[in-house]
Amino acid sequence: MKKLVSLLLTGALACGLLAGCGGNAASTPAPADTTAPVDTTAPAETNPLDGTVLKVGATPAPHAEILEVVKDLLAQQGITLEIVEFNDYIQPNLAVEDGSLDANYFQHITYMNEFNESDGTHLVSAAEIHYEPFGLYAGKTSSIADLADGAQIAVPNDTTNEARALLLLEQEGLITLKEGAGITATKADIAENPKNLDIVELEASQLPVRLADVDMAVINGNYAIDAGLKVSDAVAIEAADGEAASAYVNVLAVEEGRENDPAIQALAAAMTSQEVKDFINDTYDGAVVAVF
Repeated sequence: MKKLVSLLLTGALACGLLAGCGGNAASTPAPADTTAPVDTTAPAETNPLDGTVLKVGATPAPHAEILEVVKDLLAQQGITLEIVEFNDYIQPNLAVEDGSLDANYFQHITYMNEFNESDGTHLVSAAEIHYEPFGLYAGKTSSIADLADGAQIAVPNDTTNEARALLLLEQEGLITLKEGAGITATKADIAENPKNLDIVELEASQLPVRLADVDMAVINGNYAIDAGLKVSDAVAIEAADGEAASAYVNVLAVEEGRENDPAIQALAAAMTSQEVKDFINDTYDGAVVAVF
């Protein structure tokens, strides 16, 4: 019996010296299996706007050119920007109203508001982008001092841009407008015209084309750029601190109710990015001034 007890004690002691037997072996954790495969089937987080297509109307310069920069920025978010070019100021607004365009970028805020009133559209600004100083450009006469009595000066024939042109002529001392005429002025509001200037009203896009036929013309910034006219060559330009600078800021226009759409907000953010500001500053030599 003593031999049996002795054998059992010896076995127990040996087991303890060997760092545990039986169930005690589980108390030492096994090393992690680093060779186990990683689950790659879980879906990655996606941009909810990925695959979105936006159609935006614009006049060629500078608007469509600026949108080409925006197009690349949106592509990085999976958004496709389709730029539809127009050469007039009416169709791009009607196209936004009827939904065939998601937005347009060609007009200043005052023109948009006047268009809403005259044509019953419901357009709003989703972002303010830039200001284009109006310029008075020489045609047959090279300087203001050389303008003869009865000289012809061409101006845009749409209400808001004609008023803007008349304000520039007043700024240069060529005419005086009735008090309070402001941004709604027409030829009928000319109170004084000491040189008896013949104010010729033309469709805005025709002003550069007809420049050689008149003594001078007040030309919208986008059409001047498109025709290769530089603001530095203008006989006169709008004062940066004048009424026009705030009244004629160019906007991204959308149908009322869409201004807060995520896709429109993404478009507005891209259009007011540092990349766009740098492009404007590097490209247009003061003919286009970013306002953001």
